[in-house]
Amino acid sequence: MINNKEEKFQSIFNNLKEKPNEINMFGAFLKMYPEDWKQLKINFSKFNRSKQFGKTIPLPKPESSLKKEIRVWLKNQKI
Repeated sequence: MINNKEEKFQSIFNNLKEKPNEINMFGAFLKMYPEDWKQLKINFSKFNRSKQFGKTIPLPKPESSLKKEIRVWLKNQKI
């Protein structure tokens, strides 16, 4: 989970020089917010280690999860 997601996505959007899309914003997020990215990966690995054998709870990988959040955010911006 990303704290202040709306503000961070808006900041990335405003700083992009090229046309904003999912890939560009994903790359910019990694550069601008490395600590948030690190925390997403840590949470994912903790969750995977905490699962009991035989019980699967699907959790998307951090990459796909962040890209989906960016995609939804861009869709809501009505560019």
